[in-house]
Amino acid sequence: QVPLVESGGGSVQAGGTLRLACEGSRSPYVNYCMTWFRQAGGSEREAVAAIRSDSSTVYANSVAGRFIISRDNAKNTLYLTMNNLRPEDTALYFCATGAGDFCYSNWENRWRYTSWGQGTQVTVST
Repeated sequence: QVPLVESGGGSVQAGGTLRLACEGSRSPYVNYCMTWFRQAGGSEREAVAAIRSDSSTVYANSVAGRFIISRDNAKNTLYLTMNNLRPEDTALYFCATGAGDFCYSNWENRWRYTSWGQGTQVTVST
């Protein structure tokens, strides 16, 4: 499997924008799920947004309307554009991929994903 490599994290003030990238996110499977997770210190890993093999997307309530997940198949890259960032968005952000149609009913389940990146840190200050 091609390793996933995240980039684009950094420090930004509240209200700012960051764009994360995940290289190597091409999937050989017909049905798959490509997802961004995040984990703040001492908290559980939380699913943020997913894009399915049919290009439909789904978001956690906490980021809906602010974050946009997208992918560029030609570049094998998954993106997460984060607008109007808040201090509570501060976390280590991971990309993950998994095969199967679980993305339609169980996309938030971290145990369904088989490939993970190492994470990129996002810090939002007031």
